[in-house]
Amino acid sequence: MITLTAPLPARQASEPHPDSNGHAGPTARDEIVYRVRGGTPLQGTVTVNGAKNAALPIIAATLLTEDPCVIENMPATADILVMLEVLRHLGAEAAFDAHGRLVVRAAQIRSRTTPEDLARRLRGSFLVMGPLLARFGQASAPRPGGCKIGARPIDVPVKGFSQLGAQVAAVDERFSASGRLTGANLVLDYPSHTGTENLIMAAVLADGITIIENASTEPEVYDLVAFLQSMGARIAWTGPATVAIQGVSRLHGTVYRLMPDRLEAGTYLIAAAITGGDIRVQRVVPRHLHAVTAKLEEAGATVEQGDHWVRVRVERPLAAVDIHTYLYPGFPTDLQQPFGALLTQASGESLVQETMFEDRLRYIDELARMGANVTRQGQIACIRGPSRLHGAEVWALDLRAGAAVVLAGLVADGETLVRDGQYIERGYCGFAETLQALGAHVVVERRADAA
Repeated sequence: MITLTAPLPARQASEPHPDSNGHAGPTARDEIVYRVRGGTPLQGTVTVNGAKNAALPIIAATLLTEDPCVIENMPATADILVMLEVLRHLGAEAAFDAHGRLVVRAAQIRSRTTPEDLARRLRGSFLVMGPLLARFGQASAPRPGGCKIGARPIDVPVKGFSQLGAQVAAVDERFSASGRLTGANLVLDYPSHTGTENLIMAAVLADGITIIENASTEPEVYDLVAFLQSMGARIAWTGPATVAIQGVSRLHGTVYRLMPDRLEAGTYLIAAAITGGDIRVQRVVPRHLHAVTAKLEEAGATVEQGDHWVRVRVERPLAAVDIHTYLYPGFPTDLQQPFGALLTQASGESLVQETMFEDRLRYIDELARMGANVTRQGQIACIRGPSRLHGAEVWALDLRAGAAVVLAGLVADGETLVRDGQYIERGYCGFAETLQALGAHVVVERRADAA
C-alpha cells in the first residue's frame, strides 16, 4: 500500500513573476545570491539526479489515469515543485512518500484549467493540456512563461490538437480545446520536444491510430514514451523521427524510474574541465553526453567512461573549439552557456553559434563583466582565451546562464557575486552543496526583501 506524506513545504526562494515580455522573472523578495571564489580545481564524484526535462511531461502524464503512479528518482527542483502545484490545483494528490518517491493520484480531477499565476512561472505547465484533453475532452491554459531565452511558440501542440479533432480557441492569450480525439497523421512543422510530448499524450486515449512525423527524438521524449508504455499505452517508434500511437480505452497506474539528467551531468563535467580538475559523474547514460564529451576531448580534456559513468580530467592547457547547437544528438542548447564559460579558459578563438533560442547568448555580457574577451553578433559569439577572469557582480539571466556564471566564478580571481540565483534552482538540486563537496568555495545567501 502506498502512503502519502504531507506535500513538500513552500520554497523560501523567490517566486518568479512575469516581466514586461510575459516571461517569468525573479521578484525582489527572497532573492538567492551565490558567492563564489575561484582558484580550486574540483575533484570527486557526483551522482546525478533524475532529469528535470523528463520529469515535467511524466508528471503531466499521470493525469491520464485515476490509478496511483509512483515515480522514482524524481528531483525536487523549483520547476518540479511548481508542476506539482499545477496538479494539486487540478485536483490530483501529489506528494513524496517515505522512500523519496513521488506518488500521484489523479482520481478526483475537479478542474480542467491551469491557473495563470502558475502557468506564467513554468513553461512546462502547458504539458497538462494533452492529458486533460485526452481523458476528459476538455482543457484550458494560458500562454506559459519560463526562462527568458527567446521565443518558444506553442503552435505545434495547438495545431496538432486541432488535427486530432479538438475544437481549439484562443482568447486573450488563453487556449482552450474540447472534443473527442480521433487518430490522425501529423507532420510537425518542426521537432518541438514539448509539442511532441503533448501530442503523444493526447493520442494515447484517442480513437484509432495516430502517426507523428518529424517528432522530437530527445532522450526525454523516449523516457516519456517508456513511462506511457508502462501504463499500458501502445506506442512504437517506426522510423528515426516517426512515432505511431494506437489509442486505448484506459491506462493504469505504474511504478517507474526517471532517467538521469544529462544536462546536470554535463554541467559537472564542464566544471571539471574549466577548473582543471577531475570529476567522475555516475548514474548517467554516457551516449546521452557524446556531443559534450566529444567537444571536451577536442578541447584537450581526458574523457573516460563506463556503462553508467563518465569521468573528465584536465592535465594540459585547453584549446579553443567551435560550438554549434543542434537537436539531439547534436550539441545541446542547454549546455551551450556553461561551455561558453569554459571557452574563456581555452587558448585561441572559439565561435559559439546558438541555433535554437535567440536570447541564449545574453550571458556573454555577464562574462564580459568578469573580464572575458568576448563579442557577439546576432546568434554567434566569439570567445578569445585564455582570459584572466576577475570577480564581479553578475546576474543569472536564466537557468543555464546562471550555471555558466557560477562556473566562471570558479576560476576568477576574488569573489564573484551571482544575483538572481533562484533561476539556478529551477533545474539543479543542491547545486552549491554539490560544488562544495567537490572542493569549490561557494556560499548561498537568501536575501529577504532584497532591493
